[in-house]
Amino acid sequence: MRLILLGPPGAGKGTQAARLVERHGIVQLSTGDMLRAAVRDKTPVGLRAQDIMARGELVPDAVVGEIVADRIEAADCARGFILDGFPRTVAQAEILKDLMAQKGLTLDVVIELVVDESALLGRIEKRARESGAAVRADDTPEALKKRLEVYRAQTAPVSDYYRAAGLLQTVDGMLNVDEVTERIEAAIKASVA
Repeated sequence: MRLILLGPPGAGKGTQAARLVERHGIVQLSTGDMLRAAVRDKTPVGLRAQDIMARGELVPDAVVGEIVADRIEAADCARGFILDGFPRTVAQAEILKDLMAQKGLTLDVVIELVVDESALLGRIEKRARESGAAVRADDTPEALKKRLEVYRAQTAPVSDYYRAAGLLQTVDGMLNVDEVTERIEAAIKASVA
């Protein structure tokens, strides 16, 4: 099973991805983790990314696409994977489509967690309290507002892209965690049937 979880910051993607990993024996692929691993392992694409990051620039979509392409060939991805943090833009969705086609792979489903943005700050503050850790620097009201603006401008159009491709399933992310998991499982079952 190969899927993407979409949704704004604080929607519960990480929680649901962890449950999917456990239930289905697939891996969660975070582009940030993949990028750091490629740099650490000094892969050819990792070295290019390291040079770009050393200049303080954003890693271009094509380089991120190469890192994803390398990672999905790893043995632990044979049963499937969840993409986390990629694609973030329609351009990246096009890159993913092309690289999956080159590998003879397809996405099974794209699940978007739909949430009430006004409730996200409370959810993020609760997450910080329950974890016993300090609120992350990017989980302040000001940072969340900015992250939501970026999400709406860059990532929300990805939903329309996958809706047009017939791959998008939406799930009410405001339900309790177990209900969201059940709805995700139903969406997966409907998509891979």
